[in-house]
Amino acid sequence: MIEFTKELDASGLNCPLPILKTKKELNTMQMGEILHILTTDPGSVKDFDAFARQTGNKLLASTEENGKYSFLIEKAK
Repeated sequence: MIEFTKELDASGLNCPLPILKTKKELNTMQMGEILHILTTDPGSVKDFDAFARQTGNKLLASTEENGKYSFLIEKAK
C-alpha cells in the first residue's frame, strides 16, 4: 500500500458528505501529500473518480473490501 500523509474516516456518511469532508481536509494539505479516505457509501466510487477529474487531484487507488471503500488521493495544488 502507498504511504499516506493523513487519513479521513467518512464511514457511515452518504453523498455528498465524504466528498465535502475530503475537500476540506485536502485544503489543509500541501501539494504532493496523500490523503487516505475510508467510506461505506457505494456511490463514493463514482464520486471520488469525478472529484479527482474535476479538481485536478490524482486518484492513486480505489478499492473495496467487505463493504468498505478506500481511496488514496494525492493533492495536486
